[in-house]
Amino acid sequence: MDETDPMFAAEAVDPAVDFLAPLAAAGALEFAVGSGRIAVPLAERGPRVHGIDIDSGVLAQLRAKPGADRVAATLGDYTTTRVDGSFSLVYLVWNSINNVTTQDGQVAAFENAAAHLDRGGRFVIEVGVPQLRLLPPGQSFVPFSVTPEHLGFDEYDVLTQRLVSHHYWPERGEQASGEFRYVWPSELDLMARIAGLDLEHRFAGWRHEPFTAESTSHVSVWIKP
Repeated sequence: MDETDPMFAAEAVDPAVDFLAPLAAAGALEFAVGSGRIAVPLAERGPRVHGIDIDSGVLAQLRAKPGADRVAATLGDYTTTRVDGSFSLVYLVWNSINNVTTQDGQVAAFENAAAHLDRGGRFVIEVGVPQLRLLPPGQSFVPFSVTPEHLGFDEYDVLTQRLVSHHYWPERGEQASGEFRYVWPSELDLMARIAGLDLEHRFAGWRHEPFTAESTSHVSVWIKP
């Protein structure tokens, strides 16, 4: 992962860690832990932290990072992989629930989170709100980044909830695309109920900003009764 990206800056990381640390007293499990952008600074606050990721390459980056000895890492699919022990917090950040491209798989992620949680534990997800209100009739593309250095467009299929993010770097002559499944807050709440979890809080961001009809993303917290 490119750790020069703004998502690795302290302004992006610190509020997330501040939010998560109080919930992690009895340990935290990160789904899609990646190179430890959140897991390493969270572990530095004192909690026991474990991570699951399907990409061996990013886990190698995690293991090479200073402070990574505080984070246990498991290679696997977070929708099905089980690790030893239970936790007061399971979390999934930076739109990673959308990486699971089927509804059944997303439900399985909630069920796996619930299986790892202590009673009273929380499952936290950070994810964007689908920007379908920006789609003109008959069109399927929404620009999310238009600069001389980078062009970004989200392609929506409203029948299947398929989302393809297209990236172009004109000066570098490079392009890349990634396929996802977008999901609504209310749909996530239903997945949580299927897994035996109840919605506790929903914010527009890590600083507990109020979630409104105009919010473009949310941080949601479900509790295991």
